[in-house]
Parts: sequence; structure tokens; C-alpha cells
Amino acid sequence: MALPRIKICCISSVEEARMAVAAGASALGFVGPMPSGPGVIRNELIPEIIRTVPPPVATFLLSSETTHEGLASHQKLAHANTLQIVDHVPLHLFPLLREALPHVKLVQVVHVLNEASVEEALAYAAHADALLLDSGNPHLKVKVLGGTGTTHDWTLSRKIVEQAAIPVFLAGGLTPGNARQALDQVNPYGLDVCSGVRTNGRLDPRELEAFFLAAGY
Repeated sequence: MALPRIKICCISSVEEARMAVAAGASALGFVGPMPSGPGVIRNELIPEIIRTVPPPVATFLLSSETTHEGLASHQKLAHANTLQIVDHVPLHLFPLLREALPHVKLVQVVHVLNEASVEEALAYAAHADALLLDSGNPHLKVKVLGGTGTTHDWTLSRKIVEQAAIPVFLAGGLTPGNARQALDQVNPYGLDVCSGVRTNGRLDPRELEAFFLAAGY
């Protein structure tokens, strides 16, 4: 049985990137400007860290841009190999993004709120390379686009995993204490974790080790 991919998000320094890679991360997440939430770093710092990340570790730029011009410009600034779109965007943007970013993988975040989120996810699954299911809410006055530290209804996430024809990552409130349960209940392609492996905001090697052990590494 294949091990789940583990994405360590909110990477803020070369040191954190190296720590996550050494622990076994398949992917690293870099948070660009957001309306709320943790982990944001300066756009200029992101490519500096990404240059130190060895292949085949994937580098995800988390972008809250909602136009294809904004998303493409942000991606070209960061030089990540994967664009994680954290807000709702219209489906017609995907062909435009593929034309502008032909060698970049596109990952669409779906904030799992209710049954309508399942339909939303499956619509995106026809266009994106992967989905990432999170616990935010883009409909609030101040959008919450991730980094909540809370779980959502995993029964809905399981429905999406079962029906989507592309890889699905699970995020939102994951910790060493619930990583195994998340894998067993949702059966995602991978797990995405930020605050669950940090102590006082800093990446914690002991929490990292515990998370990977819980995930079967």
C-alpha cells in the first residue's frame, strides 16, 4: 500500500524547508499574501527558499489571486512548480492558466462547508491536477482561505475522494493525534499540515516526526 504524500505548509525559511524535506515531506507550501490566517511570508522570500528545495519535492505557491493574470504573475514571481489556488475561481480560468503556465501543476482548494462543496469539488476536478480540501470559508466578509487549525466534516471529504478522478489532499486541523484517523476515514492521496507540526509558530522536529509516524512512515 502506497504511503500518503505529506505536504508541510507555511514554510517560512530555508531552515524549515530543509527540516521538512529531511522528515520525508513530498511537498512544501509557501503562503503568499492572504486576507487572514497564518504563515504568510514576503513574496520576494519565496523563490529564495524554493531554490534550495531538491527534486523531486514539489513546491506549492498558495495564492489568493482570483484572476488568471494575477495568478500567473504570482506564480512566475515565486518559481514554484505547483500553483495552489486558495479562493473560488471560475472554471474558464483553467485553460488560460495552462496556456500561461504550461509546466505548472494546478491545485484547487475547496473549503468543505456542506453538501454543495462536493458538487463544487467535482466541477473543479474536471479542470485541476489535484484538489485540496480545507476548512476555510471564502464567503465571509474577511475571507478565511486556510490555516484555521480546525477540521471539517470528513464524511463530505470522503465523498469527494471517492468520486474525483484526480488526487485529493486533505487539510484542516491535522495533527499527529488525528493523522491516522484522517487517512482511515477519508483515504486521501495526501495530507497537508501547517499548525499541527508547529510549536509557538515554529516548525517542531518532534511534532514532524510524530506526524510522519502516525501517517505510517
